[in-house]
Amino acid sequence: MLCLALAMQNIHTSIMPSSHLFFAPVYSTEQIRSIEHQLLSLPNPVPLMERAGYAAAKITRERLLKNATNQRILVLAGPGNNGGDAFVAARYLADWGHEVTVVFIGDTNRLPNDAKSALQAWLSMGGEISQIIPNKSTWDAIIDGIFGIGLEPSQSRPITGIYRQWIATVNQMQCPVLSLDIPSGLGSDDGCIYGAAIHATITVTFIGVKPGLFTNSGSDFCGKIVLATLNIDAGYLPTPSSWLLNPSFIQSLLPSPRVANSHKGSYGSVAIIGGSTGMVGATLLAGRAALNLGAGRVYIGMLAEKSPVVDYLQPELMLRAPTELLALESLSCIIAGPGMGTSPLAVNLLKQTLNIPLPLVLDADALNLIAQHTDLAEKLMDRDAPTILTPHPTEAARLLNITTAAVQNNRMQAALQLAQQFKCTVVLKGAGSICCLTNGKRYINTSGNAGLSTAGTGDVLTGMIGALIAQGIDVERSLLLAVYLHGAAADEFRKEINGPVGMTASDVINAARKLLNTLIETLHDLNE
Repeated sequence: MLCLALAMQNIHTSIMPSSHLFFAPVYSTEQIRSIEHQLLSLPNPVPLMERAGYAAAKITRERLLKNATNQRILVLAGPGNNGGDAFVAARYLADWGHEVTVVFIGDTNRLPNDAKSALQAWLSMGGEISQIIPNKSTWDAIIDGIFGIGLEPSQSRPITGIYRQWIATVNQMQCPVLSLDIPSGLGSDDGCIYGAAIHATITVTFIGVKPGLFTNSGSDFCGKIVLATLNIDAGYLPTPSSWLLNPSFIQSLLPSPRVANSHKGSYGSVAIIGGSTGMVGATLLAGRAALNLGAGRVYIGMLAEKSPVVDYLQPELMLRAPTELLALESLSCIIAGPGMGTSPLAVNLLKQTLNIPLPLVLDADALNLIAQHTDLAEKLMDRDAPTILTPHPTEAARLLNITTAAVQNNRMQAALQLAQQFKCTVVLKGAGSICCLTNGKRYINTSGNAGLSTAGTGDVLTGMIGALIAQGIDVERSLLLAVYLHGAAADEFRKEINGPVGMTASDVINAARKLLNTLIETLHDLNE
């Protein structure tokens, strides 16, 4: 029998929730594979599989089984290294006194060498292999080690056959599931579902976090995400180009508390152009968001023939004719697009706006106009002042002249392509919004919920971005902070109403104002 006391020496590995990682880098599948190759090619190879399996077993025991003894565990092992991690986890759990059933149908001769050794170690300690999931059995926990990041996006087809049956069976069971690296069936780079995917209770991801855990369908399938670093020396990690937007990171973006000796001019002026007939509410929502997130003055220029002269719910907003608004000299930034429409007047106003050397936030119809008119796109690319684009996937598809599905199938690349093509800072909205800076650095947002799937929340985000820019925060920091606050405010309000159903864009504005003040004051108190 294998002496696990020896095997466990030096296996201790850092395990932490991803939300607690400060400036957490995000790595692609290709980067993770490169790291693994380096470590396994050393004269004394790092025992990655042993460490990963131990971490998985430890999390299973402590978080799924709550340290209870004699629990029954089902382990599903796939045909690659993810299966090897599963064999190692099974070995530790069995040694700790649990009843472990391992299911494996692959060809043992075709297993990677490390996985083959892990299987042999499992068999050597008396472990057995089943080729089917036993019927009429109940389990206290399940370990999903079917595919992990071995599901290569470049060659992935929808999962079929026995593995799809395994996934369906697991998803029907009423017990907690731990997925190794990423839920099987979920793309680690894109968050796409390849036919079917495991619904995990917890996903333990190894070495570094992957994009697919947080964007597209990732948040619906991963459950709680924890990172097992496997104690990799930082020197073997590549220079990252992507990070998570999480609570730890966002603290570095917060503005300082306001001083008493200030006035409305201290916090800038935002101009918002939009609101064609039937879409007046879009500009009002953006304006209210800008005002409530701290802009000193907010002006709105509407295109509607019968536009209101005052917002009775927010009379502090100053409503002007669009042409009059563009002539103001005291502006800090301009927002164009919410409810703007695509009329000749809209085209002309957007053309004028692109010529003004101020920070500019483009949303909604402004993006559609740029996609439709080559001259507008050229003006955008020629701007010297910073510009932020805020497309949802369909608007991004129009700008890139591809399908919405193509955008969603590679959100990280689509955000980068938009930033490079238009020389702008970009947020590609959606589950796990992706912010891309002009230097190519990308940030995946970890806040937000389904309550944001309602009309007007995009207008609110746009107004929030403008408010932060007006207050003197640089454009890139304003985007990152606004995107995170927007989602986090929705998370706070979700708690208040016990779910996401019925959340409105106006609710998000009020929650965001409260949250921003709370974060600033809390950070100030900590620094005193």
